Amino acid sequence: MFRAGLGLLVAGAFCLAAVAQDCAPDRVTVQGNRGEAMFRIEIADDPQERARGLMHVARMPMMEGMLFLYDQPQAVSFWMRNTLIPLDMLFVGPDGVILRIHENAEPMNDTPIPGGEGVLAVLEINGGMSARLGLEPGDALRHPAFGPDAALPCN
Repeated sequence: MFRAGLGLLVAGAFCLAAVAQDCAPDRVTVQGNRGEAMFRIEIADDPQERARGLMHVARMPMMEGMLFLYDQPQAVSFWMRNTLIPLDMLFVGPDGVILRIHENAEPMNDTPIPGGEGVLAVLEINGGMSARLGLEPGDALRHPAFGPDAALPCN
């Protein structure tokens, strides 16, 4: 899951500067009314990676996360089995817009956390980070997975 090679965040945690127009598979930018935040990420895009997720990760650097990608929009549900750290889960539609945020998912809890219908991706970040950064439903993610018709397309 999280390898030491991910490194530190290249840019500041939250900046109001101009939006970067480039995209890379190992980072996602979230943009909303309060500015922009960039996370260095790992991708989970096959059934085994999605099932493993962030299980057994004892610590995750502040501006890192995992982006779960699905082949098509669908109803998804997550749990925290064998997950050692609290997480915020950002459930994202096919256009890259955040549909729902579940904050501070409780570690080691098997209770399902539904994301709703029409979810193409889920961004997991450290628990409490979405509130700290002011992230909310309606904010948009920039990542190559969302394609040219995304709310924040890659240029």
